[in-house]
Amino acid sequence: MIDFGYAPLKINIHDLDKADLSLMDWITARDESFRLCIACGSCTATCTAGNFTNFSFRELCHSIRRGEVEKAVRESEKCMLCGKCTLVCPRNVNTRNIIKLVRKANQNFRV
Repeated sequence: MIDFGYAPLKINIHDLDKADLSLMDWITARDESFRLCIACGSCTATCTAGNFTNFSFRELCHSIRRGEVEKAVRESEKCMLCGKCTLVCPRNVNTRNIIKLVRKANQNFRV
């Protein structure tokens, strides 16, 4: 058997019908620009915090949309709030405000 240096990824199946989407609704009610995010990765590519940690705004958005509140809050704590992501977003998503809202949700959702 030849070892090609990779392995299959663990399968993650998300049942969005059973997901708790209250965080997504809460954020969207406070900042409509969250709906505009297409997870293109421009923010993640320019992220200063991403150079020092494994922070990814794109992954944060996916966590919010899947209803993974705890994961989203943990991910938001890695952000330095420098604002470079906001400058490069092609859809003008207010990424800094979304990070702040996720951090604020930590108190509101008792994560």
